[in-house]
Amino acid sequence: MNNDTICAIATPVGGALCVIRVSGGRVREIYAALAGGAPTAGRIRFARLKGKDGETLDEAMCAFFAAPKSYTGEDMLELYTHGGAYVVSAVSERLYGLGARQAEAGEFTRRAFVNGKLDLAQAESVIDVISATSRGAARAALDQLEGKLSDVVSRLEGELIDALSGVDAALDYPDELDEDVYSHLPATLNGVAQRLEQLRQDGLGGRVLREGALVTIVGAPNAGKSSLMNALIGRPRAIVTEFAGTTRDVLEEQLSISGIPVRLADTAGLHDAHDPVERIGIERARAYIDKADLLLVSFDSSKPWDGGCEELKSLCSARSAIAVITKSDIGGASDYEHRLRAFFENVCVISTLTGEGLDGLKAAIARCIAPPESTLVTNMRHVEAISDALAAVNDARLADEPDCIATDIRAALSALARITGREVDEDVIDAVFSRFCVGK
Repeated sequence: MNNDTICAIATPVGGALCVIRVSGGRVREIYAALAGGAPTAGRIRFARLKGKDGETLDEAMCAFFAAPKSYTGEDMLELYTHGGAYVVSAVSERLYGLGARQAEAGEFTRRAFVNGKLDLAQAESVIDVISATSRGAARAALDQLEGKLSDVVSRLEGELIDALSGVDAALDYPDELDEDVYSHLPATLNGVAQRLEQLRQDGLGGRVLREGALVTIVGAPNAGKSSLMNALIGRPRAIVTEFAGTTRDVLEEQLSISGIPVRLADTAGLHDAHDPVERIGIERARAYIDKADLLLVSFDSSKPWDGGCEELKSLCSARSAIAVITKSDIGGASDYEHRLRAFFENVCVISTLTGEGLDGLKAAIARCIAPPESTLVTNMRHVEAISDALAAVNDARLADEPDCIATDIRAALSALARITGREVDEDVIDAVFSRFCVGK
């Protein structure tokens, strides 16, 4: 990457203040022309920002960061201006006139990666911090930004490199080394494989923190599904009437339950429908059932138990599900509870009218979708790399010939290097930074 100078607005225009970032080889001369004088690293200074003809564009605070001790690893300037559209536009135009160009999406963080300030896993965590919608997601992203995942990967790489050096030495000098060179190899590979499997499982669970758990509400028509959705999100998102079949399509909303991001979906009631629009809604409901992380199966306790209830039970076989007995304020919940506790591990009795049981239901949802307590892996790209590394290590454990063992260990190291970006295609890097906003 060349050292041309980039600039971008890092905050929304129109607020009280705006942050404008500048990075690259011409920052010092831009500073002198815009704010006057020479910048001092690590100092925030008040300045009147000057236009081309010497007129004052704004009164602002200026912070200068000297390379390499900056976010990008280059000379960097941040301007804290007033947030009005005219002021921001005028300062930006002045920067362009002084030789800066508009930064591309994610270019500041990409320069940090190229200049060794962040590895690729840390760079990806920046956008995860920005987009986090829950406490758990933010904590996991910050752990990755601090390099905790990179440290774990580095330790695994170190063990594999040590193992590989022993195998390579045996291949290069077969007459000078005895069989003891392999004495620690099985234990090393077994230990690495166990930790990779733990990371893989951690990643499959940690996906919930990044993408949110899909929790799908299912049930017969008029079984209280839409009322349940409204109660969980705390506002009337879904239309509720006494008429069956009100919900024709899938309604999806974001919320946080015990710090875990949730995508809550309300679906059309399941029944034998003749209306073509209803049938489409039911097909979409079944698609959401198939991809759900958790089902909330709504049983209307105000009606007698029937064959439709039995079909709902069968539908949830081998799926993660909570039986939700609705309308407990009307009556009949005890019979449903007796029938369902023999089939469902989690049964909650609720009334959306009185609020009874809603806190218990939220707690049950949190238990069912909770990721591991210490989640280092939330990115599916990382999960794929870890899975590839695990497969290569397992191949090495089964291999008999030293050259095959060495080849498999190198494959595992190559897969792990994809996580931190030491071995990754340019198109992967492009895809990572395409998710960023301009100014980050």
